[in-house]
Amino acid sequence: MLLNDEVQMLKRVPLFAGVSPAKLKLLAFTSDRVNFAAGEVLFRQGETGDAAYVILSGKAEILVETSGGEFKLADVELNSIVGEIAILCDVTRTATIRAVTPLDALRIRKEHFLKLLTDFPEMTIEVMRVLADRLSRTTTELIKQRDLAHHA
Repeated sequence: MLLNDEVQMLKRVPLFAGVSPAKLKLLAFTSDRVNFAAGEVLFRQGETGDAAYVILSGKAEILVETSGGEFKLADVELNSIVGEIAILCDVTRTATIRAVTPLDALRIRKEHFLKLLTDFPEMTIEVMRVLADRLSRTTTELIKQRDLAHHA
């Protein structure tokens, strides 16, 4: 794929909406385009996080390991970013991401991701919004599961 096509794809990612085309070109150039087959895992819960992934095409799911086994938390939406928590918080991966369909992603290495956040404070705000939204959805889901368990 041509660099300009990747820049057009990155522009569709809400996280990068405020980033200039020149910086997006640099990001596309310094990132790796990766493909996953259906059923393949992008990364596993508990692993060290060295990169974030932007989903360019295809579908993925977020899974967490619980004492009761694997639990599907949510679907990953197109043009969204996954794996940034381990980078930002310096913790191991908080969930497993598995491709549901063949999937295309852009793998952004930790140092490039952190540099982008330094260069673009508005991107940092968007990351915070995404994380807060995800936390809110996860909390709601966990409350639902707890309530189901109590009524079972």
